[in-house]
Amino acid sequence: MLATPIGAVSVGVAQGRVCRVGFGAVPPTPRPADPVLAEALAQLRSYFAGTRTSFDLPVADPPGSAFERAVWAELARVPYGQTVTYGQVATAVGDPGAARGVGTACHRNPLPLLVPCHRVVGAGGKLVGFGGGLPAKRWLLEHEARISMESAWS
Repeated sequence: MLATPIGAVSVGVAQGRVCRVGFGAVPPTPRPADPVLAEALAQLRSYFAGTRTSFDLPVADPPGSAFERAVWAELARVPYGQTVTYGQVATAVGDPGAARGVGTACHRNPLPLLVPCHRVVGAGGKLVGFGGGLPAKRWLLEHEARISMESAWS
């Protein structure tokens, strides 16, 4: 578990790959040191510190429908500090009328932050839906915007 500005974030690792990122405290379980878990936590710390804009971790192929996996693949392409709408993602995955389905896929995303579902907003930029809560989504978007702007000026 990692304490962050948006609350506790937990990471699950299985067979040498990150398989889950969750919000909220998870009771610790004793286990030997896992280098993938240690690296995931280090990269998340760097992200929240503003020194990392992407993740380089082995991740498990998440279970989900073909549509959900297509949405998650599209989310992984959304650049740091930018947003897209649910409708834009639906169009990008070939189903322009599936904005609500995109929202459901975002809700089922097992790897939030690594697969940045927080970068998806409602029509007109409206802040809607996020498994970690809207205050966390707002913080993440503002954090990325600030870091992007600072990088552009340095």
